[in-house]
Amino acid sequence: MKKFLVLSLTIILSISITACSTDGGVQTVSNNQSNSNSTAGLPVVTGAAGAEPVITPPVGTPPTTMQTKDLIVGTGDLVLATSTLTVHYVLMAWSTGKVVESSWSGAPATFPLSGVITGWQEGMPGMKAGGRRLLVLPPDKAYGAAGGGPIGPNETLVFVVDVISIS
Repeated sequence: MKKFLVLSLTIILSISITACSTDGGVQTVSNNQSNSNSTAGLPVVTGAAGAEPVITPPVGTPPTTMQTKDLIVGTGDLVLATSTLTVHYVLMAWSTGKVVESSWSGAPATFPLSGVITGWQEGMPGMKAGGRRLLVLPPDKAYGAAGGGPIGPNETLVFVVDVISIS
């Protein structure tokens, strides 16, 4: 009976320890610059740091809550809600799997984080300069029922954002 109790406690302790995380639960991919083991249905992103990322179009029903994933963890300054960012980004519409916009075709974009859509305001803080983050934004965190420009009404948006600098 004592051996059974010791074995049971050892198994429970092993499961508890492996469930712990030292990174706050943030999934990161830094060696191969790909999230090929991504959450089911989310787009796969490939590409090296400093190069335009390639997004494999998502499949299935889009998530109803915002999804974020650090693809490359930066080592620079931390993004705050009050930061002004210089970034490169790629924007894809979930429904079509087509790239709608990419800053990689020109100069990086610079803007105050407080002046952009809610999904960026909520999904970017905590990221570091030099990093790359996947943001999947449901309509209520993006342009909503109205849409905007090339974004249709109630569109779920897929962004891959590289933070170049923060001020």
